[in-house]
Amino acid sequence: MHGLGSLRRRRLDLEQQWAEVVPRLRDPARLPGDVPLRQEVAESWMRSVPTVDPATDRAPVSDGGVVRPRWSESPLRAPVLRVAGELRTIADDAGFIAAVTDETGTILWTCGGRVMRRRAERVNFAPGGCWDEPAMGTNALSLALRTGRPSAVFSAEHLVAALHGWVCYCAPIRDARGRMLGVLDLSSTWDRSHPLAMSTVRSLVSAIESGLPAVSPAGLRISSLGVAAATRDGVPLNLRPRQVEILTLLALQPDGFSLDALREALYGDRPVTSTTVRAEASHLRNALGGVVSSRRYASTMPIGCDAVDVLRALERRDLATAVRLYRGPLLPQSEAPGIVQWRDHLEVAMRSAVLVSDAPEHALAYGERALYDAEVHEHALAVLAPGDARRAVAAGRLAVARRE
Repeated sequence: MHGLGSLRRRRLDLEQQWAEVVPRLRDPARLPGDVPLRQEVAESWMRSVPTVDPATDRAPVSDGGVVRPRWSESPLRAPVLRVAGELRTIADDAGFIAAVTDETGTILWTCGGRVMRRRAERVNFAPGGCWDEPAMGTNALSLALRTGRPSAVFSAEHLVAALHGWVCYCAPIRDARGRMLGVLDLSSTWDRSHPLAMSTVRSLVSAIESGLPAVSPAGLRISSLGVAAATRDGVPLNLRPRQVEILTLLALQPDGFSLDALREALYGDRPVTSTTVRAEASHLRNALGGVVSSRRYASTMPIGCDAVDVLRALERRDLATAVRLYRGPLLPQSEAPGIVQWRDHLEVAMRSAVLVSDAPEHALAYGERALYDAEVHEHALAVLAPGDARRAVAAGRLAVARRE
């Protein structure tokens, strides 16, 4: 452990900087010229103040009914539970609490002694607590999520004053493809800051990652939101637009189509024969070396699809993920009736969810894809705080939309 005296001096210095800088963050012109903070901390403070009150006393909480199935279905659950004994020993011996989040910064699982759990629960550092930067400002979890690197935050480096008594060490957990699945955090009181804590976190993350299921490169993947592309085993496929339409429909409706239903989804009332539909399916089957069954038109293997990912995120009320994944309308050049129907469904579902959300990030992010939707930009202005600099972005978009 660092000397308690040096830790105390560091904490007092940070408290003084916090008291000088944070009240001025809403007006950058009033900021001191030389702020002796780590750059990533200072930048995070600047980003966080528009959405996070430094005087808040706890993190917002997701619906527990959503968190429980998310943890039970998470690929992190099994490897984390395999090292749970080691995590509990470390937490008990060193006076820490361990937490695992998903990729959005929502805590899914914690362990620790009774005293630390009670401390943590007072600030909602517990399953369901939302700790990303827009929700809880500068903290080790939010920095690790944003930068993709291990992070430590000590005392008054936290934006929220209620966390100034804490020190937190965090590192991302990634699958074999490098996709971030969540983060592991070890947190304690500031006086238990220790130079070996970060290496402990890294070691535990390595153990968790080694226990993740192997990621098979085999599989079909369709990108259909705003673009049209397909890959198999990570290799781009050279498919015709009609073939991408069929694969997208099969991904969205995995139980498949009868011949007549597929013809209607592709051609509607146009006078197209069943022979043409069979030929289209046959061409796709040949291009993929199988995959599409012939009696009932369905995929014989799972199809990954960004549109499906968005719908699943909306179903579990994870609007942050849905907005992040939604890159535009479904196959915007397609006129196939089945695609048009799904396109309208996705747009209505996304738009409705954004318009009932009180989080300005959702309206601002969705507004990038809906530049001419005045109501979305009006909603962004309605939920943004009066002094938020991002109001200029929303106001500019609204002016453009109203001119159309």
